[in-house]
Amino acid sequence: MAVGNIVDSCGECAMCLAGQENFCHAFPTLTYGGTDRQDGSATLGAFSREYVVRDRFAYPLPAGLDPAAAAPLLCAGITVWEPLRALGVSPGTRVAVAGLGGLGHLAVKFAVALGAETTVLSRSADKADDARRLGAQGFVVSGDPEQMAGARDRFDVVIDTISAPHPLGPYLGLVAMDGTLSHLGHLGPVTVETMDLLVGRKKLSSAGSGGRPATAAMLEFCAAHGITADVEVLPSARVNEAFDRLRRNEAHYRFVLDMSDLD
Repeated sequence: MAVGNIVDSCGECAMCLAGQENFCHAFPTLTYGGTDRQDGSATLGAFSREYVVRDRFAYPLPAGLDPAAAAPLLCAGITVWEPLRALGVSPGTRVAVAGLGGLGHLAVKFAVALGAETTVLSRSADKADDARRLGAQGFVVSGDPEQMAGARDRFDVVIDTISAPHPLGPYLGLVAMDGTLSHLGHLGPVTVETMDLLVGRKKLSSAGSGGRPATAAMLEFCAAHGITADVEVLPSARVNEAFDRLRRNEAHYRFVLDMSDLD
């Protein structure tokens, strides 16, 4: 081990040794659109009937979880699970989830199961019924200035899953003193007014996917609480249809491709 660089003989960095390979200093190998570290080829994800994976990165599916509905847990699920656990969400924590999509609907399910007082923030009232179905106790229309003003400084944790560029100020305004806004959905640059953080000692954080220990713990939690993603399963031959519908924002809330038609 080269102690100065915290790298062992396998080339693993401190993040890998801590079970957080998703934060690898050399940048993780993405499952699709990435570069294979061995031969430099483009990674293509799991668009095949069978594929080979290192055993350390394979997880046994707990009994009782539908494989199709559990599949998004390994991406969308762990992405919201990590900040909820890192921020200590537990019974009595006041949590708001901004955006009720693939990430957001799982954040709501997790927060509710962790015992948090859970509210959904959405641009319109159209998703209020879905929010209640998922277990949320509150709903705030983010496009309504009066509702946003009424929710000011209310939440200990705000999980921001909105994928499009958007200002963070309105959501920091909802964070309570010493609370945290966890920005997960949009991966581009953001601008933050320091005063939005200063007044109330508010914090801005983020997270990306999850390491092996957290993923295993999440799957066990899901099995214990009956949590899976809301999915629509399509045969793999309809993958282009799935992408077209994604562009039209018609996913409710995740598409899963059934690869058995490749036999």
